[in-house]
Amino acid sequence: MLRYLLEKEFKQFVRNKFLPKLVLFYPLLMMVLMPWAANLEVKNLRISIVDKEHSAASNALINKISGSSYFSNTLYAQSYLDAMSHIESQKSDIILELPLDFEKNLVNRVDQEIFIAANAVDGVRGSMAGTYLTSIVKEFSQEYMDTGLKAPGIEIISLSKYNPAMDYKLFMVPALIVLLLTIVVGFLPALNIVAEKESGTIEQINVTPVGKYTFIGAKLILYWAVGFVVLTTTLLLSKYFYGIEPLSGYARFYLLSYLFMVVVSGLGLVISNYSATMQQAMFVMFFFALIMILMSGLFTPVASMPVWSQTITAANPLKYFTDVMRMLFIKGSNLGQLVKEITILAGFAIFFNFWAVLSYHKSS
Repeated sequence: MLRYLLEKEFKQFVRNKFLPKLVLFYPLLMMVLMPWAANLEVKNLRISIVDKEHSAASNALINKISGSSYFSNTLYAQSYLDAMSHIESQKSDIILELPLDFEKNLVNRVDQEIFIAANAVDGVRGSMAGTYLTSIVKEFSQEYMDTGLKAPGIEIISLSKYNPAMDYKLFMVPALIVLLLTIVVGFLPALNIVAEKESGTIEQINVTPVGKYTFIGAKLILYWAVGFVVLTTTLLLSKYFYGIEPLSGYARFYLLSYLFMVVVSGLGLVISNYSATMQQAMFVMFFFALIMILMSGLFTPVASMPVWSQTITAANPLKYFTDVMRMLFIKGSNLGQLVKEITILAGFAIFFNFWAVLSYHKSS
């Protein structure tokens, strides 16, 4: 019976004019475009400089800023008010004001204040612009001062573990795999079941001897197979486009990915069992997907969230799978280091699928 149902499901899937194209082209578009577009690294910043001294030191600092890859356009202003007019007219993102005696104070190692004002209408852009500019000024100060005159101090050498180049694509690719599996394996089978409700074919299934476990199993196995295609496609794209592959090996990657598929497919079935129409199912799915994605750590760290929201994320399976993917790709963790995440995901899988089976009512 399961074999006949699987044959039916695969034939319906292949004959569908839209779904096979979605499964093939959606991962392609996501993996090719998103790592470049969804990048929190801020570049092409515009700076207005108020240079009150016009010395060799101030010109050297301005040249260093202009030569940075972060600042693409340098404007000069006669005063702070003039520079503010650049901000208000959207010509500039940040202001740097260099005081009188700038060079003299550098040579004499006298403390001085340099004024930096960032446009924080776009909070991320303004904050990153201030951070970049502060770093450049500090670096310039150390370079300009005569090393022979420096007093002994502490040298700080920083190293970013596991992602030394701070490549944001290495951070984004595992997150996109989580997103793709959630949509393809979690939501598509649910929409499939609701579509059968609307067309009336599920009523024909309900009056046959087909058991609900067999019926649900046929739906899930199809999309687990589709999930394998999606996983393989994303792996090939990440390897040949970005040179990124799971450091922990492919076996652990596929094993833990299938565990997550069981979780999201069970959640999708629960939603489909309580939805009577496609519109209702899509609205509920969109609601849960938006909340789960935003509070999973895909784009913003969970540790940066308020305490109350961190408590909520404890009930979000995407949070744990996002951690798993990043540890597999970036850190190269083994299964022993992922016991907590695996245990919690297994608990979610049992809970959602048990709920899906209980909430599915079959007429005899």
